[in-house]
Amino acid sequence: MNRDPLRLVILDRDGTINEENPAFVDSPDAWRPLPGALDAIARLNHAGWHVVVASNQSGLGRGLYETSALNAIQAKMHKLLAAVGGRVDAVFYCPHGRDEGCHCRKPEPGLFEQIAERFGIELQGMPTVGDRLEDLQAGVALGCEPHLVLTGQGANFRGVPLPAEFPPGTRVHDDLAAFATYLIEKSTLPRPAAVQG
Repeated sequence: MNRDPLRLVILDRDGTINEENPAFVDSPDAWRPLPGALDAIARLNHAGWHVVVASNQSGLGRGLYETSALNAIQAKMHKLLAAVGGRVDAVFYCPHGRDEGCHCRKPEPGLFEQIAERFGIELQGMPTVGDRLEDLQAGVALGCEPHLVLTGQGANFRGVPLPAEFPPGTRVHDDLAAFATYLIEKSTLPRPAAVQG
């Protein structure tokens, strides 16, 4: 029996799923989903996509919040997702700061390597979505398809051309809901019929 290949979407968290915080999202109360984001994840799930999160969380390494707070934030995210019929299969995060030279801190690809290993798949062509350049650079290093949302830090690019340092082929969406609509429509288009020789 042939199994369909796993279809995976890799999302950034802060600024993509939930509101950006000028300081840090350091408690469940500070974690507020962006409008339509949780429904977007649920729609992706219902269309056959598995969703995982890859997130830099340097506040942990800086001692600004504890692992227990991060766990509580993630529990809130999972609970609110379940209420709308959605789920995130796994959360991968890097606790290190920008100056620590960590291979898993985006834009380095370590988190994406962990995802590929955990799920036993190649990430070539899998969509990755974020609101920052480094979110996309980390995924593109393993062959992911880059998508920028104009929420969080991405709002700085609303109405202007993307700078040249963005990966070639980066697609731009108003928000996670718009990305989900794009991906679901794209993945349900009929495939062209084989040409008979």
